Amino acid sequence: MKSPLLSLPGAVPAEGRDEGVAAHYGDLFREQRALADGTGFVDLSHRGVVTVTGEDRLSWLHLLLTQHVSELPAGQATEALILSANGHIEHALSLVDDGETVWAHVEPGTQGELLAYLESMKFFYRVEVADRTDAFAVVHLPAGSTAGTPEGVVVRETAYGRDLFLPRADLESFAAAHGPAAGVLAYEALRVEAHRPRLGFETDHRTIPHEIGLIGTAVHLQKGCYRGQETVARVQNLGKPPRRLVFLHLDGSEVTLPGHGTPVRLAADGAEGRQLGFVTSAARHHELGPIALALVKRNVPVDAPLVAGTTAAAQETVVEP
Repeated sequence: MKSPLLSLPGAVPAEGRDEGVAAHYGDLFREQRALADGTGFVDLSHRGVVTVTGEDRLSWLHLLLTQHVSELPAGQATEALILSANGHIEHALSLVDDGETVWAHVEPGTQGELLAYLESMKFFYRVEVADRTDAFAVVHLPAGSTAGTPEGVVVRETAYGRDLFLPRADLESFAAAHGPAAGVLAYEALRVEAHRPRLGFETDHRTIPHEIGLIGTAVHLQKGCYRGQETVARVQNLGKPPRRLVFLHLDGSEVTLPGHGTPVRLAADGAEGRQLGFVTSAARHHELGPIALALVKRNVPVDAPLVAGTTAAAQETVVEP
């Protein structure tokens, strides 16, 4: 779904999974600094929006999600996952309940599969699920923003800012009142800096929550059964996830950033050494320079210099081995 904000001056369309919104509006670092200072907004209208209504919505979702939501207070934001039977991450939801409806935004293009799964699990519960992507757009206001929230708009507020479920028809008027706009490249750079994993980037078909630091944020260890819980409990008790997320400071002399899936190796072994992991996300940061997240084998020494493709990389621990 193409955003009308791509018509704003300087807008350069994003590619790949973020297609449909602006990558930037002409000045990546200025946009990053604005977000870091608590000004502007990010158009995330390409993300999927799913709602769950009905008096059983929280108790029903509690059975399906990794998060404790049966008594979720109205207005309190949370994150949750849906796992496979083997404990691998299938869906990631950023959600809030407004007292009558649970609103969730999800990765672009994943709402169809999520909706199909939720429909298959309704049984006798008094719930209704709906894809509201055509009618509502996600807009992000950074932490510290003093911008007001339009009346009647559902807000999901976290330490990183406010996500608004804005009527899609109001996008252009919102942009005119709350600029300047920042593109998804600025948003992604700050996400990588904050070590925040993203479905489809920091995850693959076998990623478990422990590997990318989601225990405690999207996975509640004291709640009842859900699909994949056995794997979560086993890894929690043994304390040995097979891989771990790391943060990389990349060599700033390289012209291009390593792409998603770029092999990560020990620097001592060079570009022909044994692959120990792969780059998941990379960005250019307005203060830190080129940075990345990577998923590496658990036994990679935490202080070992690495190389991402041909780019030298110094690692910081995100998930302890």
